[in-house]
Formats: sequence, structure tokens, C-alpha cells
Amino acid sequence: MNAAVLALLLCLASAATYATAAVAQERLARREATAEGGNRSLLRTGAWWASAGLNAAAALLHAAALRYGPLTLVQPLGALTLVAAVPMGARAAGRRVASGEWRGTLLTLAGLGLLLLPASGPAPEETLSFSQVLVVAAASALAIGVLASRRAARSGLRHAAASGLASAVASALTQTVAVSAGRGGELLSARVIGVALLVLTFAMGGLLLSQTAYQGGLGAPLAVVNIVNPLAAAAIGIALLGERLQGGPAGVALAAAGALAAARGVLLLTRTAAQGAAPLPQARARDRSDLVGVKPAPAPESATVS
Repeated sequence: MNAAVLALLLCLASAATYATAAVAQERLARREATAEGGNRSLLRTGAWWASAGLNAAAALLHAAALRYGPLTLVQPLGALTLVAAVPMGARAAGRRVASGEWRGTLLTLAGLGLLLLPASGPAPEETLSFSQVLVVAAASALAIGVLASRRAARSGLRHAAASGLASAVASALTQTVAVSAGRGGELLSARVIGVALLVLTFAMGGLLLSQTAYQGGLGAPLAVVNIVNPLAAAAIGIALLGERLQGGPAGVALAAAGALAAARGVLLLTRTAAQGAAPLPQARARDRSDLVGVKPAPAPESATVS
């Protein structure tokens, strides 16, 4: 099978799994906003660990895709998560997808599609040196700390940006591990083991940051994650791994137009989230019952359910 086709199939499976995990995280985040204990209480729930397991499975599929496709190709395909997660999240909340959510999702995807067009190339061969790994990890950790600090975090979108950056770094480092593993002899080297530990650190950081970001809703934070992630990963791939955007100036223009369109899509999702499509009363009761462990009272016979 062609390497690019295999990378695409693995990306599709990864995106579907990530979408399921994101919807579960968003529901947990909404409960966290009203429950005592915050993240610490979530760590004691089976639902949170189930969502973490889904994220881990999706990450493994993503890592396999990175073995067969370059960062500039694989990362933008993660936007497919948004296609699945927005309607899944609306259904889980007991409401219909708002028209603004559809427009924002489609515009974000169109923008990321334009970013994807100039991205192509053979299966990756280059890996980051250990010194490059340390530089990338240190610079990214500093940027994540600034984005996620309490003083700067005026909205969940900052946490979403920090989560996208952490996930991009984890993916870039994962590619180094995956390519090295394909060479056999390097798999158990100190460099690869050290990089693998950093992958786990950044992946877990991205998971916890996204959990916080989803307290304000699912669509806009997930869109930000899906924009920051491929852009940061592409920057690493182009700067350090010799990857290139195809098409010369025209390719760069396409990528710039895609970035603008995706940003517009995020704005639409943010406005829709701010306007708020309220869940049905039974959906709110279901969420409260999940917190206290009791069943919600049955709806009156005259209640209308769509």
C-alpha cells in the first residue's frame, strides 16, 4: 500500500477516536465547572480515565501515521476531529447543531484544507537530534507556561492554544521515536528513550490543558487546537526536519489564505458558543444526576422533546 494512503487511513481512525474522547472530555469539563475538587475529583472518576484511554489509542494511531507521512501532511488531517466532534458534542448535550457551528466548522476545515494542499512529501527519514529535542521542548514549555498562566488565561481559547502547541510538540517528538523504531537498532538507545518520556509529558500536558479549555464549550477550543497543532508541527518540520511546502510562492499563498479562513471559522464558533444553545431540561438533569449518582425525575407528559 502507498505510504501516503496508509498515513491517510491511520489519520482517519485517529481523528474519529480523538473526536469521541473530546466529546467525553467536554462533558466532564462542564461537570467540573459545577463540582467541587476540580481536576483532582476528575482523576477519581472512571469516565475521565476512559477518555484518557481513548486519547492514548488515538495518539498511537497518530504515531503510526507519522511513521508513513510527513508532519506537514499528517497534522492538518487532525482537523477531521472537528467534523465528528461538533455534531457528537451537540447530541451529547441534548441539542441540535447551531447553524453558526456548521458554518464555523466548515470554514475552519476549508482553511485547513488549503493549508494541506501545499503539504506533501515522501515518508519521513530525518529525525531530531537530542540537542534539537531539548531546544524544542524548552521553548515550547516556556510558551505553554505563558499561555496557560492564570494571569494570561482570560478564556479557554488560551488553554486550547497551549494544548495545541503541546500536542504538536508531542507529535514532532513522536515522529523521531517512530522513525528511529523503524531502524531497529536505535529503539533502545538513551536518546530515543529520553524523547519518548518527553512525548508522554507533552501529551499528558495537552490532555489536561484541553480538559480546562473545554469548560467553555467544545467547538471553538477544539478548532483552536486543530489550528495551532498543524501550524506548530509544520514549523518544526520545515525548520528542523527539512520538510517543505510545495508550489513555491503559490503554495505559501494558499497556506496563508487557509490560515485566514480557519481563523474566521474559529471566530464563528466562538460567537456561537457565546450566544449559547441551551441544552434541553432533561439533558441538564441528566448531567446533574451523573454528578450526584441519582436518576433525574421523569419529564412531565406535556414536555416537548425534539
